[in-house]
Amino acid sequence: MTQHHLEIRIVPRPGLLDPEGKAIHHALDSLGYESVKNVRVGKAIYVDLEAPTSEEAIAEAEAMCRGLLANPVTEEFEVGVASPAAEPGEPS
Repeated sequence: MTQHHLEIRIVPRPGLLDPEGKAIHHALDSLGYESVKNVRVGKAIYVDLEAPTSEEAIAEAEAMCRGLLANPVTEEFEVGVASPAAEPGEPS
């Protein structure tokens, strides 16, 4: 088995209210960043798991999203292979 470092991105579905994104957009506008037209806030989850192939690791992470990590009614998700992050104190 090979260890895979995955990044899962979860965002609100288009058209649904995103109060945190609206608040950030308003704050950026107040600070003079008038070129920003929209802000959406989501979350990133990093998972290390063992699987024979990256395709199987991604399929398992997608199952995790459907079962627990993402709300299928209000959120969309995307799973990809991420570069391992450097440990604190190590060069990146």
